[in-house]
Amino acid sequence: MNLKTIELTTGTEPVASVIWLHGLGADGWDFVPVVHELGLPEDLALRFVFPHAPRQPVTINGGAVMRAWYDVALEGLDRKPDASGIRASAAQLDQLIAHEVGRGMPSGRILLAGFSQGGVIALQAGLRHPERLGGILALSTYLGLPDTLAVEASAANALTPIFMAHGTQDNVISLAMAERSHQHLLGLHYDVDWHAYPMAHSLAREELADIRRFVLRCLHD
Repeated sequence: MNLKTIELTTGTEPVASVIWLHGLGADGWDFVPVVHELGLPEDLALRFVFPHAPRQPVTINGGAVMRAWYDVALEGLDRKPDASGIRASAAQLDQLIAHEVGRGMPSGRILLAGFSQGGVIALQAGLRHPERLGGILALSTYLGLPDTLAVEASAANALTPIFMAHGTQDNVISLAMAERSHQHLLGLHYDVDWHAYPMAHSLAREELADIRRFVLRCLHD
């Protein structure tokens, strides 16, 4: 496993794992506070895994080196995707999933979550993963490589629930871009729980409550 991670467990014998990917320029610590803020039941033991993205130059930020799951070109998010970078990070996420399975966690009890760039990788890897996963949370994000999804999608995850949420005031990834991804997923018959909130490129308190409900739904199923 190449990625460095932060791990947090809410009980001594976790019954599920949540692998949560941060956004551009952040690191694994960014969403650690969410574990407490979700207010999950005290008797639900979960393992949260927060990986750090590799450091690399990012074109849209003047070539500055920062933690990023893939490069973003100056032409715009949806015009020239960094396909090789997206696929490389998805492969690293697959390694994290395999690591959890190797520790005895059934793949169906593994949830993927990601914010912004991290959400791109969660969708990229999760919908193509050969074994059924418990659920995918795609927050303030979009499909990085939508045109290849239909032929690359895994039948094992055709029915995997997806939570997709976006801010109506997001000036980093437009609501329209997220909605296009949402509609693309619906066109492929995915189970998408879509939410829009009056927020910017961030998380909202109402969103956390909806995430909590989604996580409990996935683990109950």
